[in-house]
Parts: sequence; structure tokens; C-alpha cells
Amino acid sequence: MDISKFTSKKFLATAGVLLAILVFLATFPTYGSNSAVGIGLTILMYIILTVSWVMFSGPTGYMSLATAAFFGIGAYTCAFLYQKSGPLLPLPAVIIAGGLVSFIFAFVVGLVTLRLKGMYFAMFTFGFVMLLNQFMVYYELNILGARGQRVFPITNQTAFYIVLVILVLTLLAAYLIRRSRLGLAMQSIGENEEAAAHMGVNTTMVKVLTFAISAFFMGVVGATMAPRWEYVDPSVAFNMLYSFMPILMAVFGGMRELYGPVIGAAIFAYSERTLRLRFPYHYMLAFGIALILIIIFLPGGLTGLVPNLKDKLSGLIARLRKGGQSEQNANT
Repeated sequence: MDISKFTSKKFLATAGVLLAILVFLATFPTYGSNSAVGIGLTILMYIILTVSWVMFSGPTGYMSLATAAFFGIGAYTCAFLYQKSGPLLPLPAVIIAGGLVSFIFAFVVGLVTLRLKGMYFAMFTFGFVMLLNQFMVYYELNILGARGQRVFPITNQTAFYIVLVILVLTLLAAYLIRRSRLGLAMQSIGENEEAAAHMGVNTTMVKVLTFAISAFFMGVVGATMAPRWEYVDPSVAFNMLYSFMPILMAVFGGMRELYGPVIGAAIFAYSERTLRLRFPYHYMLAFGIALILIIIFLPGGLTGLVPNLKDKLSGLIARLRKGGQSEQNANT
């Protein structure tokens, strides 16, 4: 194994920055106010949803709108297993169960729908969220006799630490998948799916497996947020905001590098909370306009600006050096 890359200045600097950020986040609940911890919790939740969405949709190019479905499945799994009248399982087991149920749903749905392409796949995933929403409304009103489920509560601080662990695992999974044969297969699907199939890639199974893995992380964060909210109903669990916001965040941050969705989600999650409190009836209009402007003026997102800035800076330095050499030659 070549260990030189692990001792390079770039790697050590990156590791130092990541360690500092992790230490800051791990200690934040000890000195931050309860309101600040709640805001931080929301930001971490959206980062997980965005990175999970990019894990599948980024390399394959398949526009999934099913994030809210798997988030809601995780939340309702927790609601049924971690009831306020008495939890049926310990919270860690409930959170894992929420991820596994979402994984199974995604795997089954993926086998049926991932043969669709383009807008047809996007339309189906959108309809899947609506179907689950209406099914749960019917089930609660006609079978259970009351809408909504009470969940055994946990504090902001407890939820923050759990979501922080989930975030680390999500980023690690996304990093490893990108650098694995599975990630290479997904990238080949995104570039030319027919060519990938001719080269021997089992395109359907690659898409289904990655779709299910991304859904697992959406489900575990949904299962974590349910006891923090203390109450879950279909309009909360299957809110389409959880499907559209990760796409907006990923596009804004850029999907070329793993830190792009993280930065985009952090900025937009904070902005969404602020605008929703100040302009509750108009904040979605602002986000719609923002999405249009980003697509037009920042098609590569924030990470796409980095190579352009480097090229412009290199060109400027080269011109300055050339001008200095010309002036020196003229003086001599």
C-alpha cells in the first residue's frame, strides 16, 4: 500500500480541517443554546438528505423525488416502535429498523421503476410520495381511528448527537462508494447507460442497490427526527419539502466534489429556516427563484467555481510574470 498520499501536506491539511469541524460539532451542544442546537440539528438533517440523494442521483443522472417517501417511512417506523405509551424497542434498534424498512421499500420499488428513465422516473417517485401520504391518512383515520402518532420524546441534544453520528457514516459511505467499483459503474451509467450494459455492467442491479443504500440513510435520519418532534402525521413525515430541498441544495453546492452538497445543504438549510420564520407564505417562492438563478448562472454549483477561479488566477499570475519579464528585458 502506498502510504505517501496519507503523509502529503494536502491530505494532512484536509484531515486537520475535518477533525476540527468534527470536534466543533461534537462540543457544540455543550455551549450552544437549545434553540441553536435545534437549528444545527435541522442543518445536519438536510446535509444527510442531500448527500444521500447525491449518492444515487449524482452519478447516475436519475432525478429521484422519493426522498420524502423514505424519510417518512423511517419516521413512521419509529412512531410505531417508539410509542409515547411505551417504546417497543430501544431507540438505536428503532433507528436501524427505520433505515432497514426504507432500504427494503427502495429495493422493491427500484426493481420495478428503475427501468424507467428521465421524467417518467421522476414522475413515478413523486407519485410514490403522494401514494404513501394518502395511504397513511386512510390507514390512520379508518383503521387506527385517529390521525397522527405520538412518539416518546428525546431532547435536542440527544437527537443532535445521533444525527451527527449518522452524518459521519453517511459521508463515509458516500466517499467509499465513489471510489469503489460500484461508484465507477454508476458513473458509467450516468455517462452512457447503453454502453455500460454492453461492457457487462448489470445496470439495473447497480441502480437498485445504490438507490436502496441512499434510502437507508434517509430512513435512519427520519427515524431520529420523529422522537425529536414527539408527533408524526402524514403531512409532516411525507412533506415534499424533503424531496425538493435536497435537490436545490445539491445543485447549489455542486456535485463534482463530496463537500459541495455539504456546503449547499448547510447554507440553504439555515436560509430555509430563517425565511420560513420571517416569510411563512412566500419563502417557497424565494427558493423557486433561487433555483432558476442557480441553474442559469451556476450550472456547476459552488464547487464548479473553484476550477474557474483557479484558471483565472493562474492566467492572471502568468500575465503578471510575463509583463514583469518584458519590462525587465526592456530595461536591459
